[in-house]
Amino acid sequence: MAELNPAPFWFLRHGETDWNARMLSQGQVDIPLNAVGLAQAGRAAEALVGKGIRSIHASTLTRARVTAEVVGARLDLPVALDPELQECAFGVQEGQEMSGWFQDWIDGLSTPEGGEPFADLRARAVRAINRATASPGPVLVVAHGALWRAVRQAAGLEANIRTPNALPLFVEPPSGDAGWRFTPAELGA
Repeated sequence: MAELNPAPFWFLRHGETDWNARMLSQGQVDIPLNAVGLAQAGRAAEALVGKGIRSIHASTLTRARVTAEVVGARLDLPVALDPELQECAFGVQEGQEMSGWFQDWIDGLSTPEGGEPFADLRARAVRAINRATASPGPVLVVAHGALWRAVRQAAGLEANIRTPNALPLFVEPPSGDAGWRFTPAELGA
């Protein structure tokens, strides 16, 4: 099983969509940001000013790509798109309310019909993060909630923790006795 490069980076889950607000599973359905999500992307961009970010890598799905473009415009950086940073395909669960199936999917006990197994998502997420962190850093990765859960698991942490929309997290590799650390950026009003 591939491991994460021991390199620091920034992670940003995309801004809110209407489906996020309704607690619906998006998966690879290409749902755009809503007005709240666009405002969140702007706040995240301001929070990332002065953090030394040198490259931005993002999912090709609109909600992540637009979030990355808002940040990129503020930081005067281009956005490199990586299809492996896309959200997991949830198959028949896409467009449905998040429910009890999600934990079983993370635990590898079941996969929704037409969906991507969590282990496959984890392998893809690690490849994509490792490609991104091979770029000059600090790097910003803009992606999705389930993909971030896979990264958390790869870092040896509990996977099923919901990450807020558009909250920049500084990710630091293990050092000494400490494992991976995730520190949220301060967001302005």
